[in-house]
Amino acid sequence: MSHCAIVGINWGDEGKGRMVDLLTEHYDVVVRYQGGGNAGHTVVNEKGKFALHLLPSGIFREGVVNVLGNGVALDCENLWTEIQDICAKGVAITPENLKISDRASLLLPWHRDLDALEEARLADKKYGSTRQGIAPFYSDKFQKKTVMAGELLYPEHLKAHLADLLEWKNLTLTPVYGAEGYTMEQLLDWAADFGEKIKPFICDTGAFLRQASAQGKRILFEAQLGALRDLDYGIYPYTTSSNPVAAYAPVGSGFPAARIDQVIGVVKAYSSCVGEGPFTCEWFGEEAERLRQAGAEYGAKTGRPRRVGPIDIVATRYGVETQAATSIALTKLDVLSYMEKIPVCTRYELNGEEIDFFPFPAVLPEAKPVVEYLPGWQCDISGVRTWEDLPENARKYVEYVERSIGCPIGYVSVGPERDAIILR
Repeated sequence: MSHCAIVGINWGDEGKGRMVDLLTEHYDVVVRYQGGGNAGHTVVNEKGKFALHLLPSGIFREGVVNVLGNGVALDCENLWTEIQDICAKGVAITPENLKISDRASLLLPWHRDLDALEEARLADKKYGSTRQGIAPFYSDKFQKKTVMAGELLYPEHLKAHLADLLEWKNLTLTPVYGAEGYTMEQLLDWAADFGEKIKPFICDTGAFLRQASAQGKRILFEAQLGALRDLDYGIYPYTTSSNPVAAYAPVGSGFPAARIDQVIGVVKAYSSCVGEGPFTCEWFGEEAERLRQAGAEYGAKTGRPRRVGPIDIVATRYGVETQAATSIALTKLDVLSYMEKIPVCTRYELNGEEIDFFPFPAVLPEAKPVVEYLPGWQCDISGVRTWEDLPENARKYVEYVERSIGCPIGYVSVGPERDAIILR
């Protein structure tokens, strides 16, 4: 038995979905343990190209059970839309291969409203929210003001609970933001529509995971976003509102006794970032646009152009330490093939000194990148499938990154397709 977490090392969008899709061949269960519909995992396989926002990336593997754990922000509306879209492309989704924790809290319609209202109020000081309701949801969860998915199975209890929450939430929507409040009729209609649709999938997933583990089944824990967006360890306040770190996987999955044997950290061969906040190695202008075009760097959820730059060794090493990564998957190496020289941000300059540690978030905006260059390979490597067949300079680049971040690179991705991978 071996349980594994696949996590992001940087700002998110590292390519976790393609790695989960690849490695689920060796696992029986895939669990999403935090986050909601605010990010996307892109998967390319024989069925097509998919952008998953809530569904675990193991949904395409026959025989794999996919679980949405109690730590997930469960958006019934978007989840049902996603299920329909995936099923329409020939993927079977049933209560046999998708299970939703009865302890997962529901993201209610007013959470998206409050997210948009607060971002509008912040104006040029906004945090870069995707306006999917994630921050208001987790705020309400910690105030014990959310509805658990299991409550959908008890209609009278649900109705009374929603009435209490409605009275409280309208005190914020209307007096504070000047927005229109909700009615009980609206809430009950929403619950009857989207809540009813997901009811067949709701169960005690904690019991399921414990039993699966006892039977020797292998569990893969799938994170959303990356270490630098973690609420506690990221670039606060420009973070998500949950914990994408591997250490949270047992808690957010519903299996707190789980022992994680491997942590595969996913790192892009260059840097990309969606949203606001300090991004020390950021490029601008023509240089940035060329890299963005080469890597198709546009948000899977928002479509927003991602901020891009060279790989940031300082931030990546911090992410490796935060995630306790045991190995690394380096993705999108093929994107760098157009470069004559490959830039690498090796250190930061801060207050006139060069540092090699990731500083406290408050001083990050003052940090400047110290960039070195490695020779490029300038040829198409998207068809390469063995380490030996990679150009020498491509191998040297991978080995340089490996030494610099202090973690072995076990996988090198040279394309989005499932088989476009080199195993080391």
